Amino acid sequence: MDVLFFLKQVLGAIASFLIFKLLFKGGKKEKTREQSVVLMEKIRRVCKFITMERDFSEVSHYQNVKDKIANFLLGIKKAVILIKAQARIGLDLTKIEMESTPEKKTIRLKNFSRPLILSIDTDFSYYDKLEGWANKFTSEGLAEVTRNAKQHIIDKVTESSLMDQAKKEAVLAIKMMEGLAAAIEWTPAYNELVLEEALQTKKLDS
Repeated sequence: MDVLFFLKQVLGAIASFLIFKLLFKGGKKEKTREQSVVLMEKIRRVCKFITMERDFSEVSHYQNVKDKIANFLLGIKKAVILIKAQARIGLDLTKIEMESTPEKKTIRLKNFSRPLILSIDTDFSYYDKLEGWANKFTSEGLAEVTRNAKQHIIDKVTESSLMDQAKKEAVLAIKMMEGLAAAIEWTPAYNELVLEEALQTKKLDS
């Protein structure tokens, strides 16, 4: 009788332990899922559309060098163009996609967008415009000059520190995401090479 009672006690203890373990494990999983939801919501708040503006002033030189014979016979056609422009660039971090793995406490970040020239408002002033006696600027010729001048300013914007500032803002946002994850012992996962490639500038179609 004592042996049977002892066995019942042992089995009861084992059953209680297993139930407790299952409940504890289930509660831990539920807590991890809740952490995942809260973390993704906090990261979404960090993700934003970054915009920056800057004024540019450049001088572009144009000279028709395609037809040297025409220049010699009809006169040289050239111009100096003063370009004043306001460039606006954007970086859309709201497009970042998140995928959580609660079991490993990791959250994967992907679909990084790249800095994009949103718009360039330009104002052209022609001075020191020289035309040959029979080599005048046509409307088509002036349109070509304008296109070249606009491409000149696009290249300057792309090479400017404005793009570097946008990239720094993006990296800062990623660091904030890492901090949010680390605060609850989670780890953000992303491909650094993909991030680096994404931060390469996308030019505005001229």
